[in-house]
Amino acid sequence: MSKNFGSIRAVDNVSISIRTGEIYGLLGPNGSGKTTLIRLFLGLLRPTSGGIRLLGEKIPNKKVLGKVGYMTQASALYEELTVRENIAFFAQISGHYDRKWIDEVIELVDLTEREKSPVRTLSGGMRQRTSLACALAHHPQLMLLDEPTVGVDPQLRVTFWSYFHQLAERGVTLVISSHVMDEAERCHRLGFLRQGRLLAEGSAADLRHKQHAATLEEAFLKFASVREKGALP
Repeated sequence: MSKNFGSIRAVDNVSISIRTGEIYGLLGPNGSGKTTLIRLFLGLLRPTSGGIRLLGEKIPNKKVLGKVGYMTQASALYEELTVRENIAFFAQISGHYDRKWIDEVIELVDLTEREKSPVRTLSGGMRQRTSLACALAHHPQLMLLDEPTVGVDPQLRVTFWSYFHQLAERGVTLVISSHVMDEAERCHRLGFLRQGRLLAEGSAADLRHKQHAATLEEAFLKFASVREKGALP
């Protein structure tokens, strides 16, 4: 699929197939098309050409969206509501309110002591944790997470990624955008994005091997260089 904004092609003929229970990383610099691609997946944007299927259904589809957890890059929380009220609200509008599960999610993001605090009183990192909890609130089958660990301390980042892998083991599919190379190593497969185009796909080890690179960053730069020279389609 492709997506144009006037003369700008934000997503350029990208085709991706993601397996159930897989952690798929969209890796690329700011402006590479990661957020646009996630919004296309959700049906928040309509592709200029091509189409999308999520969980076996064509998008947009309201029934499918009830099975999808979405964490935006910018906070989409209600400032005057408390942490718990925000999470409960997102669970209820998806039709899957479960008090016990909400308790577990709040504990996961380490906000038990602040669950009664209005979001406006939280730090940036705490808001990020609350956003993740809201995305988890309704037991989604698919999670679309746009740079979920931005502003999160290293210890909690490890906890998040451990939980992401637990979710994948339960059959939940995760699509995670990032520009942080060390986080990309934690994904099952990666898609390298640059200027709206998919440079390469594969596991971290495969991508490094294909370019005889010691690091993912080196592999990304080599794929980008080959694309610029016209050797990639």
